[in-house]
Amino acid sequence: MDYQPVTVRRHARPHATKHSAESKYWRQFKHPVFVKEYAPVTSIHFSPAKPHRYAVTAATRVQIYAPRTQKVTKTISRFKDVARSGNIRSDGKLVVAGDDTGLVQIFDINSRAILRTFDSHKQPVHVTKFSPLCHTQVLSCSDDTTVKLWDVPSQAEAVTFTSHADYVRSGEVSPCNPHLILTGSYDGTMRLHDSRSGECEMIMSGKATSTSPVEAVVLSTAGPILRVWDLNAGGRCIRALSNHQKTVTSLAYDANAGRLLTGALDQMVKVYDISTYKVVHTMRYPASVLCLAISPDETHIAAGMSDGTLSVRRRQPKLSETSTEYTTALKTGTYETFLGGTLPLVGQGRVKTKTKTKAVGDAGELRIESRRVKRLKQYDRFLKAFKYSAALDAVLQKNVPPTTTFSLIQELIHRDGLRSAMSGRDDVLLEPILRLLVKHVTDPRFGDLVCDVASFLIELYSPVFGQSPLVDSLLLRLRKKVLAEIRLQKELTKTKGTLEMVFSCVAFATASQETGERVRRDTS
Repeated sequence: MDYQPVTVRRHARPHATKHSAESKYWRQFKHPVFVKEYAPVTSIHFSPAKPHRYAVTAATRVQIYAPRTQKVTKTISRFKDVARSGNIRSDGKLVVAGDDTGLVQIFDINSRAILRTFDSHKQPVHVTKFSPLCHTQVLSCSDDTTVKLWDVPSQAEAVTFTSHADYVRSGEVSPCNPHLILTGSYDGTMRLHDSRSGECEMIMSGKATSTSPVEAVVLSTAGPILRVWDLNAGGRCIRALSNHQKTVTSLAYDANAGRLLTGALDQMVKVYDISTYKVVHTMRYPASVLCLAISPDETHIAAGMSDGTLSVRRRQPKLSETSTEYTTALKTGTYETFLGGTLPLVGQGRVKTKTKTKAVGDAGELRIESRRVKRLKQYDRFLKAFKYSAALDAVLQKNVPPTTTFSLIQELIHRDGLRSAMSGRDDVLLEPILRLLVKHVTDPRFGDLVCDVASFLIELYSPVFGQSPLVDSLLLRLRKKVLAEIRLQKELTKTKGTLEMVFSCVAFATASQETGERVRRDTS
């Protein structure tokens, strides 16, 4: 009769928490690349035009990064003080930035030449943005409490708003209407301005450090609170969310504006579903998050932190996504489309899968299959040769799972070979056995077997206990864990009894109420 290998018993494990489809999608953003800057990263902005380069503002410079290599391609350092809010225009050709001297400058992104300079602000400018619908206008918000809309061709102010009474640290031009401008200030208000009238049309109270409009809904943050405002209802707050523990510093939408990403000083980035405003995923960062951005093609998430670290997480797009872009590029047939980078697969090469081709013979051909002999594992070879002690040592190694170890111990018990395997050991050879027992004595899968082996070991080596400090310390640890587990089980038993009593009282009260209602119906 052939030797039968040890059967490794499979234990039922508690079901792991299954990640939702939403969480699985955001978990694809992995393998973060960390870039160390000289100062805190205060602004990140992705270019809407391909290949979606992004501007990172830190210290006295704005750096342009390539998304594929995460390398700096351009550095703009023509600032006299700390640079703020580097923003790339939708065509990807110009970049605007402010600084702490109050200067607003527009640069050519390729030559880095200064094209326009606006110097009307008297204090630091924290917000500079191109209008998403009118590419010849630039918005700037300053600590001098003013908000200005600039006309780029004439290098003149189109309109100035002076309704705020404190620093203006956030601002946005509506993506639906180029005349509507939303700003948030340290005076505790958000204000909706109209460039046609030059006046403030709506005031929403609530100190806003970051604002973002989406059609008729506005999102703002003040401290750890995220608020949702309805403009159609006169600027009424319809929702207040407090999922962060510290101040929320940045807001970012995905390409379809269906998901909102928020970064905060608690080192967390949370993803909200806009339809329900519930958190669907959370990402942790090593430092406080000051700014956050997601690329228009949803393949990169960039976050700037207070310690000067830039973190870029990447997601590999699926083949279906890239094939759609490839088909679109071929349909357009323009040379510029190919230069714009819409063919990400061109020039990258493809790896073919190694598949063996099956030989096809004649219809009447008989194929004789060779049966491969299954090799025994090391502990099975020792067990086959009745070397029980060596077999036990083979499964006590760190790379062997505990299910295999305890299956072999169970086999030794069935063979009446446990005494032979454990006897004649010194403190060095006893150490791995005792560490195994200490580690798994509270595991419900192996608890009974651990108790049996521990009792047998104590009975076998009790005459020599006290001679090795190592063995004695392990035995004390085993005793402490057993006593702690006994106390825990007692508390659980008390809790179980209390819950059963509560459930019984609730069931009795419910039954009495139903009986009373039935009697009242019968009497009526």
